[in-house]
Amino acid sequence: MEKIGFIGLGIMGRPMAKNLIRAGYKLAVYDKYANLDDVKALGAETVSSSREAAAKSDLIITMLPNSPHVKDAILGKDGVAEGVRAGAVVVDMSSIAPAVSREVGQALAAKNVLFLDAPVSGGEPKAIDGTLAIMVGGDKEVFEKVKPVLLKMGSSVVHTGGLGSGNVTKLANQIIVALNIAAVSEAFTLAVKAGVDPQLVFDAIKGGLAGSAVLNAKVPMILDGNFKPGFRVELHIKDLQNALDTSHELGVPVPLTASVMETLQALKTDGMAANDHSAIIRYYEKLAKTEVRKIK
Repeated sequence: MEKIGFIGLGIMGRPMAKNLIRAGYKLAVYDKYANLDDVKALGAETVSSSREAAAKSDLIITMLPNSPHVKDAILGKDGVAEGVRAGAVVVDMSSIAPAVSREVGQALAAKNVLFLDAPVSGGEPKAIDGTLAIMVGGDKEVFEKVKPVLLKMGSSVVHTGGLGSGNVTKLANQIIVALNIAAVSEAFTLAVKAGVDPQLVFDAIKGGLAGSAVLNAKVPMILDGNFKPGFRVELHIKDLQNALDTSHELGVPVPLTASVMETLQALKTDGMAANDHSAIIRYYEKLAKTEVRKIK
């Protein structure tokens, strides 16, 4: 692959791009807002627009906050569609509405450009160490073509079906993660209010049926009072809104998702939108008038 255009170098995109550079790929990088000096220092070429990134590349990756940003970067003025060559592949790794993935894919197909939706799970730590879970929708042959590149950013890369199925899978993932954090928060708030050491509760249950990747990743952060974002509350709100919209379109009731969405909205109202989603515990702490922290 001659060169990869990488658009969107935020909390997730920046380490993902760096992993591609370290793997030996040449990158043309663009971000509307972020300073890219550190990525340039590793050997990437910085460009002035999504259009220029696409014009220089035969594989273009986008990693952006939400559906409108993806549509703008790909289909908008000075976007990918204005510079991309016929036969190129565009892989959107953002977490967006499945319907928008299909819309963008159809628009690019009219230009003979191939498109995959490939959202990721794992947050900033797994973006940094290159062990993201990547779920991919679109043509299977195109998937096989780009899979070696994706494996430089993730340890699990799974083709989930047709265009949009990657983002449907991500919505399912985000529902499970949000509800899991909420369940952990309820349980540990109860334990602390009952006078039990939360560290010992964690040690006792992590190897049993209640054990999970969420439990292992989030409880240590909660016990340290560390809510520095690996995945921000406001981004989980965005994902759950996409899940609610999609579920309503399909006639699928998701009452637990709606409930945890209101918890996240309460955190946003309390000024915690930029905190890690493990801050869900703070909603329960406020209700119970307690704190779940290590006992010193």
